[in-house]
Amino acid sequence: MDKSLARYIWTHTRAQQIWILIVVAVSMYTYFLSFDLPKLIVNGPIQGKNFDSPDATQNYLRLAFDLPVFGKVELFGGFQLDRLTSLWFLCAVFLVLVVVNGGFKYYINTYKGRLGERMLRRIRFELIDRVLRFPPSQFKRVKPSEIATMVKDEVEPLGGFIGDAFVQPALLGGQALTALIFILIQNLWLGLISVAIVAVQLVIIPKMRKRLLLLGRERQLTARELSGRIGEISEGIAAVHTHDTSNLERADISARLFRIFKIRYDLYQWKFLVKFINNFLAQVTPFLFYAVGGYQAIRGDLDVGQLVAVIAAYKDLPGPLKELIDWDQNRQDVAVKYAQVYEQFHVENMIDSRIQSIDTAEARPITETISAASLSLTDDSGAGLLERVSLDVKPAETIAILGTTGGGGEFLAEAMARLMWPDGGKIMVGTRDLFELPESVTGRRISYAASDAYLFQGSLRDNLLYSLKHAPLAERVYAGAAAAHRNWELAEAKGSGNPSFDFNSDWIDYKAAGATGPDDLFGAVLPVLDAVLLTDELFDLGLRASSQFEREGSIASRIVEAREAFRKRLEVDNLGGLVVPFQLGSYNPEAKISENLLFGTATDAALGDNLLAANPYFRSVLRNTGMEEALFNAGLEIAANVVELFRDLPSDHPFFQQLTFMTAEEIPEYQMLLSKLQGRGIEQASDEERSRIITLSFAYIEPRHRFGILDDALMAGIVEARRQFHERLPAELMGSIEQYDAKKYNTAASLIDNILLGRVGHQHANGPERIRAIVHDILHELDLFRGVVEIGLQYNGGVGGKRLTAGQRQKLGLARALLKRADFIILNRPLSALDLQIQRKIVTNVLAITSQDGWQPGIIWVLSTAAFATMFNRVIVFDRGTIVGDGTFDQLNSGNAVFQRLLL
Repeated sequence: MDKSLARYIWTHTRAQQIWILIVVAVSMYTYFLSFDLPKLIVNGPIQGKNFDSPDATQNYLRLAFDLPVFGKVELFGGFQLDRLTSLWFLCAVFLVLVVVNGGFKYYINTYKGRLGERMLRRIRFELIDRVLRFPPSQFKRVKPSEIATMVKDEVEPLGGFIGDAFVQPALLGGQALTALIFILIQNLWLGLISVAIVAVQLVIIPKMRKRLLLLGRERQLTARELSGRIGEISEGIAAVHTHDTSNLERADISARLFRIFKIRYDLYQWKFLVKFINNFLAQVTPFLFYAVGGYQAIRGDLDVGQLVAVIAAYKDLPGPLKELIDWDQNRQDVAVKYAQVYEQFHVENMIDSRIQSIDTAEARPITETISAASLSLTDDSGAGLLERVSLDVKPAETIAILGTTGGGGEFLAEAMARLMWPDGGKIMVGTRDLFELPESVTGRRISYAASDAYLFQGSLRDNLLYSLKHAPLAERVYAGAAAAHRNWELAEAKGSGNPSFDFNSDWIDYKAAGATGPDDLFGAVLPVLDAVLLTDELFDLGLRASSQFEREGSIASRIVEAREAFRKRLEVDNLGGLVVPFQLGSYNPEAKISENLLFGTATDAALGDNLLAANPYFRSVLRNTGMEEALFNAGLEIAANVVELFRDLPSDHPFFQQLTFMTAEEIPEYQMLLSKLQGRGIEQASDEERSRIITLSFAYIEPRHRFGILDDALMAGIVEARRQFHERLPAELMGSIEQYDAKKYNTAASLIDNILLGRVGHQHANGPERIRAIVHDILHELDLFRGVVEIGLQYNGGVGGKRLTAGQRQKLGLARALLKRADFIILNRPLSALDLQIQRKIVTNVLAITSQDGWQPGIIWVLSTAAFATMFNRVIVFDRGTIVGDGTFDQLNSGNAVFQRLLL
């Protein structure tokens, strides 16, 4: 990036700027002719100049030249027109000039818009490219949100200015020099014509501007998404560097920028199309003036001076001058913004772009020793973290690193993962400096995981496979319209200085994971998931996930089989009452009242529990069956019981965690509502009050809440209301609910709900755990367990993986590090959120899985607990930034005081 905005613009758009300036210069000729032509019309056919007799004619479009050698040369003799025909001809020429001038404006403005958007895309990409090359320490000094704001908002005005930087002053200046001011003289007929044109403009232009509003909203949304993605990259920069996925992020950002570019380019096109039509309609008026007014002037019904004055009213000189002043003010504003951004994104120790260059070739294994020689590290304040540490890590060696709090082992791990740069000394890979190796080597052959494992928003599968996405190894093939769109995307990427990586290509390095392709990838993933004890948790996520999925269609087709097997197992184990199934003609006492009323899964939010009571059709069914008053009375009784039991408890009391009817904050509201409705019937309650009270009854389950509300009559009435609800379902609600059917698969329900097709009995102790164990066995028997785990991998972990527990995030981060089967694995307290028993199992599993199938990586594991060190070949002890012990567990346990203290 150049420090001067004008020089930066000219450097990257010189050819385009010269071209558009030439177009502007050419447009000035036709712009001048549009002013000169009225004089010809008025002086010629209108006033009769050079038309001395009624039959006189004038020659038009004659092309003749007097050349020095050839003499007079006539290319075209022109054609003769009488006075009236001349009028029509010159009017037609004027209309053509209007269209041509409008076309020039449309072309210039859209060209400027595209040019500005290309440069805005270039600037944003260059800034994000710099973010990807920031030294890790930079992210400790600047907030990710600030980076996102600078890239998204502070450079936004540059896009609108760049296209105008050289063209706008030339265009506006040219218009100001050629513009003329005329005096307006009113005329009735011509005034009516003006009113008609304005009326047309008022009808057409507002309708066309609706499209502009939609595009504006879409632009705002995509820009917001871009900002969120940039924040993710900033927060997850450690994962990007350690897994060599900077080029994947570049492809993602490039694709997002292209979508924003396309929206904004469409906005420019539509905006200036509206402007073109608006200008055209405005300029049609002079055409009509010339035609109608000229006809009247020839007949003597209109004074020529009036005609000329009315036409001149549409020319306005102050407009271009005002816009020129606005341009200069805008120029100064964007120059300041650009200077601020330039300063923020020029930092010291920027990573060389060659280190992150893309490489589709397989990285050569690291078979050399990694050595730290006199390594010293400091933090941002200058305090020492490591002091002249030297050690060697051989291939296939397993090393446990222990130390006191802040002892230095964790900083050594960060330095070996290139997340902290040395202040002194070096880290060598054989004879090569670790910090000079390309990330295509370190990101593939060295793996890293820490306690603060960052997950990007998306599926767990995408996060797990993130460590395998280094380069587009299999380009996606496009055809038809998609191919044309891809070619446009490539052309715009080139014009904007963006890479041509295709984010939709297959970036997964299957070979690195020990697979041959997508078909057997899960076979390589599953052992890693088993090793970090994540498989069963993914299985649970898969069971609870919505079953509207595509890749596992074979599972959906076998759910009925699993359901039947489950019920047979319950019969064999004498657990028939463990699950009460849904049956069309009977009430399920273990289900909520709302579930019994709907007898299915709502696919429309309008039929959700919170809105169901307010639905007009549903209320009409309740009213017709007498259930509205019955459920209203049930809701009143529930409210009275809850208020009486919970009103005197503090809002943070643990009992409120079991309360399903209302929150602690709502209890006073229902207490007031009860007082208001006491002694009054349903007919005296408002619609809103009825809905609130009836909604309370929907969550009621008799065996669980035991208020004695449900009797046989009420249950029978609910079943009847259910029947009428489905029989008379209006067309607008068709498809809004999917009924339970023992012979069919319910696409709107979760997998576990599909298998049970009922509700767990509340009288059975440990019912959910027993059911999970049975379902687990059945799905294993039916060979569906793996498919359910794959569904669990499609679970969206949320921003930063916040929808997962800290332990689950750490397990997934460790699995991601193991999956690419690196030559050296650096683990920096990756399991600190888990209890010691689970940590021990995972450490044992990881050491076992890394010694199978010829995979023998060197492992450097910073442990949280010294007792696990017995499983490693070598133990290194840190204290106060230096190594105070290096040997086997037994050697250190027999004579190292710091190590012995850590064992206590």
